[in-house]
Amino acid sequence: MNELKKNKPLSFEALLQELQGKSANENDPQQVTLEALFPASFLTKHSSFDSFQAFLAKGNFTARTLDEVRDIAGELLDRHVKRETDFENWQDMLDQANKEHSIA
Repeated sequence: MNELKKNKPLSFEALLQELQGKSANENDPQQVTLEALFPASFLTKHSSFDSFQAFLAKGNFTARTLDEVRDIAGELLDRHVKRETDFENWQDMLDQANKEHSIA
C-alpha cells in the first residue's frame, strides 16, 4: 500500500474489498493487471514460464497486483528475475513489459 493510501480514509466499498482480499485498484480501469502487463507471449519470450503467477510461484512469491509485487523484497526478486529470465533485475523486466504493453 502506498503512503497516500495509508493516510487517506477508505470508503466502505474499498474496506469491504480489502477485507475480501481484493485490491481497490482491481476495479480501476487505469490499473493494468499483471496478466495484461506480463502476458504469456512476453513470458515465453523472456523466460521458461507461460504465466506470471508460475514465474512468481517458482520463486516462492505470491502477488495478485503490481503493488504486491513491489512489496516483495528487492534483492530476492532481482535474484529470481536474473536466474529465471533474460533480464538482469526486476526493474529491467518491468521496464520492458511496460514498453511492450504500451506498443500493444
